[in-house]
Amino acid sequence: MNFLDGALFPENQDKLVITAAPYGPEWLPSDFPGEIAVSMDEQVQKAVDCYNAGATVLHVHVREADGKGSKRLSKFNELLARLRSAVPDMILQVGGSISFAPENEGDAAKWLSDDTRHMLAELTPTPDQVTVTVNTAQMNILEQMEPADYAGTSLADPAMVQAFREMIVPAGPTWAEEHVRRLSAKGIQSAFQFYNINSFETVERMIRRGIYKGPLVMNWVAIGGGMDAPNIYNLANFLRATPDGAMLTLESSMRNVLPANMMAIALGLHVRCGIEDNIWTQDHKSKMGTVKQIEQLVRLSRELGREIATGKEARKILKIGTFYSSVEETLAKNGFAPNRHGRDAFLQAAE
Repeated sequence: MNFLDGALFPENQDKLVITAAPYGPEWLPSDFPGEIAVSMDEQVQKAVDCYNAGATVLHVHVREADGKGSKRLSKFNELLARLRSAVPDMILQVGGSISFAPENEGDAAKWLSDDTRHMLAELTPTPDQVTVTVNTAQMNILEQMEPADYAGTSLADPAMVQAFREMIVPAGPTWAEEHVRRLSAKGIQSAFQFYNINSFETVERMIRRGIYKGPLVMNWVAIGGGMDAPNIYNLANFLRATPDGAMLTLESSMRNVLPANMMAIALGLHVRCGIEDNIWTQDHKSKMGTVKQIEQLVRLSRELGREIATGKEARKILKIGTFYSSVEETLAKNGFAPNRHGRDAFLQAAE
């Protein structure tokens, strides 16, 4: 990204798009009583509350009646249908893991099979986005957490600690390329989850080879454990590669979430919050629910003079429903240099 003079002034930035992740598939309802929605009515109301607080993107997971994360696509269909009615302007982003939480005590924490995740392209009603991981990676969500972050919760059980420490994100090239093709064919935007510069570069190559022809909408997932650590050097390296036409949201874990989001707000980027990422106030003295986290970001953004995007504005910023007809158009719209032709360099003079 190019930060020209005035790039930090709010009038030269998009309005802030807030992604809420309120369903927290790694937690059980007893981990945060009163905050974790279980019934379908509660899950819908949580979305309404997040939207009313200022979030315009909803990261969707689903729970069964027993409080465990659902792995049934029929439950996703049910929730999506109700959300379309309850929050019609909200961008519905289905989590590509479906639910990574262990189904039973002693089970591994794992992402579902390639074929099952491909079925997200068949959800009805169609979501606006599905998160897409690229390149198989370790996803040890506990590596950068402190023991106090999960003390007294279900994650403190030694079996759960072991399960989440060993979690792997399967996202090899055959699966990833087929997945984005299927999503695009259904008009669903791929919301890329980038763990480091390598996964970003893989998607750039997918664009240059004509596999993906759409807006580059992405999260920088800085949670450690096989992914980038949330520090300014990693972020700056990622931003140097990010083209000006891309839309970038910062995502982190526990008490790194607020500082990362404060940087995102100042830099003109976008933010994600919610109990899937963090359950604590910054002083670690009490738990903080998703709506309170959204309200905090709204307040901070307005202190910097940056207004919050409405649902309709967020759809325009994220280019929901937009796809391109050629490799050349995709590169140009996203702000990449054109492909080489013969011995030409990437950087070419304008015609």
